[in-house]
Amino acid sequence: MKNRQLIQAVDVHAAGEPGRVLIGSGLRVKGATMAEKLRYCEEHLDDFRNIILHEPRGYPGLCSPIVVPAADPSCDFGMIVMEQGGFKPMSGSNLICTVTALIETGSVDVSEPVTELRVDTAAGVVTVRSEVEAGRAKSVTFDNVPAFVHGLDLPLEVPGYGTIPVDIVFGGQFYVQTSADSLGVDLDPGNAKEIIRAASVMRQAANETFTVRHPLLPEIDSIGLPMIHCPARTAGTDGRNAVVLPNGPVDLDDPNTWTGTFDRSPCGTGTSGRVAAMHARGELPVGKRFVHESMMGTTFTAVVKEETEVGGIPAVTPSITGRGWITGFQQLVLEADDPFPIGYTVGDIWNSGTTVAKPAADSGGANTEPHNR
Repeated sequence: MKNRQLIQAVDVHAAGEPGRVLIGSGLRVKGATMAEKLRYCEEHLDDFRNIILHEPRGYPGLCSPIVVPAADPSCDFGMIVMEQGGFKPMSGSNLICTVTALIETGSVDVSEPVTELRVDTAAGVVTVRSEVEAGRAKSVTFDNVPAFVHGLDLPLEVPGYGTIPVDIVFGGQFYVQTSADSLGVDLDPGNAKEIIRAASVMRQAANETFTVRHPLLPEIDSIGLPMIHCPARTAGTDGRNAVVLPNGPVDLDDPNTWTGTFDRSPCGTGTSGRVAAMHARGELPVGKRFVHESMMGTTFTAVVKEETEVGGIPAVTPSITGRGWITGFQQLVLEADDPFPIGYTVGDIWNSGTTVAKPAADSGGANTEPHNR
């Protein structure tokens, strides 16, 4: 890099979860299919992900969807999601952020009272209906990719918590999900550190125990996120959950790495997996609403729209409704002589196992040698 680099973004939150929508960076992403685009990001754009999400431009709770050209000609645009844990094929909150940003900036054709869109993702095509009033996206409803159960009540040995029953489900990403009672935690915001600790170690244990692979998308082959859930506590809701996003590698032998950050929203793909499991158990019939509450008290409304199948596996089509709010318009800057060209993380708020860019001694050039802080 020889010159100043400018990155255009729209900051949005969906039910509390921040998504930095990158509208002008899609040409960085190469590939003829969305799977190829996702793989290209993983192999070539991890430094770019760190620039956006790490300090000084980002923070542990931040996600960032990249708007890319759709591979499917029937779609209006494509989306690749950047999280602290890597590039992800699909995210419900980030989809809501992206649709909100594109509608409210006039970047897509907008119709009132309803704008319909098709979004290409590495997990499949997602259809969207947004209620629009005076140019504002007042709600966003998306029919997600098919959600299905990999296994219910599977025994999992979780260090520090014993053997617990877990569900392995797919809702756009693979999740490991269990009840709060199974882990002996209370889903109250005051217990944040214990909840995050339990969820982080559960996800790592699940990845080391179970083998997963999407039947049609073999590149989706790991458990991306954990969800802990409990019965509803707020009038008008049907359940509460905590999803924890990793902010660095988790080592089962090192409790200091059992960290992460809450998904501030009720989590769209996690809720999709949750309703797939509930439907499989006979707890949620087609057409019945399920209002899911986040740790912040915000909600998404889910409905099992229909039964379907994916690769011969019984599945459902979840429909999720939420809303996003624009919080800022960003022009991020990276100077050629920035001593932290891919950002940095520090152990006071980040996982102690993360790496940072070591600053150049003279602050006059980039040095990307990994360095622990």
